[in-house]
Amino acid sequence: MTRDAPDSPVKNEFGICSVSLGDGKYHSLEKKLRAAADAGFTIIDLFDGCWAAYLVENGVDPSTMWDATEENLRLATQLGDMIRNFGMTMSCVQPLRCIEGVLDPVERRKTLDAVAQWFPFMRAMQTDMLFMCANVRGDDGVTSDLDIVAADLAELGDMAAAFAAKDGGPMIKVGYEALSWAQRNLWIQSWEVVEKANRPNVGMILDTFNMLAVEYADPYNPAGHGRKHDTEEQAIKAIKDSMSTLVKRVTPEKIFFVQIADAELVDPAKFHPPADPSIPRILPWSRGYRLYPMEQHRGGYMPVTAVLAAILATGYTGPLGLEVFNRTLLVDDSSVPDSHAKRGFSGLAKLVAEASRMEPYWT
Repeated sequence: MTRDAPDSPVKNEFGICSVSLGDGKYHSLEKKLRAAADAGFTIIDLFDGCWAAYLVENGVDPSTMWDATEENLRLATQLGDMIRNFGMTMSCVQPLRCIEGVLDPVERRKTLDAVAQWFPFMRAMQTDMLFMCANVRGDDGVTSDLDIVAADLAELGDMAAAFAAKDGGPMIKVGYEALSWAQRNLWIQSWEVVEKANRPNVGMILDTFNMLAVEYADPYNPAGHGRKHDTEEQAIKAIKDSMSTLVKRVTPEKIFFVQIADAELVDPAKFHPPADPSIPRILPWSRGYRLYPMEQHRGGYMPVTAVLAAILATGYTGPLGLEVFNRTLLVDDSSVPDSHAKRGFSGLAKLVAEASRMEPYWT
């Protein structure tokens, strides 16, 4: 069942990440899924922490979450059925972390083989895409060498294709995201990896928060920008130049998924960088202050509209999924899933309408 957003000028389906509807400690996955469906979403992307919480709800040790036991696969099938019974489909399960660029051959083999453990669960849940974040490790055990990183993604693509050929099911895809505190934190770096991997089932995931957190924002600047540029005009020009390059270089079929979030303009006099140098400076902001789009009344301020307009200009017609982490999702209040689902759907509908009216700046 497809439920288009009211008066939506585009036909991209609307989705939301399960974690963006409430923390699993306080809010059951079933309640969150019901809230998403009632709000109008047709796509769910499953966060691994929500899958772990679902196992706990059903009396299963979450440390076994990717062990293909009969009970775990039964629960995965049950979850997939629940999502479809709510009139939705699962876009992906995420995130894979710290996978590519591992130098030690034994560790590398173990890491890639661990990814393959997800394949049977994807079949049980009836989803066809793995969501992989760029490696955040900064130690000497990983490399940023493009040839090595691309070879790892190519091998993962081949492993997924071999699994699909063996079981006769749909192709399993691998989507690759440039995380804002990762070694490869620019969308163009993830694009270069995907291009060099050169596999039909390996593509790119774009995330408006992670793109803007690198190329536009600085939460520790009172103006909210300035990480790379002194003035607002320079920051806006930089992101528009970057998006113009995206429109010219990226083919829509290689964009596997788009995630959307804005973030709150915080007061750096009260919001300080983490004291622990091992914690990325951007991480506390990312984990506690993201917002749904078009929530300027809550402090949202980044040029999300300009980014989405460019992504749509590539010809991308796939799902638009919200991924919001915010301290309000940790509140033990039964209204959290419904209120956040409604906020998210409303904001996404307004964003799409505004992006579709934006005068092209990338020509």
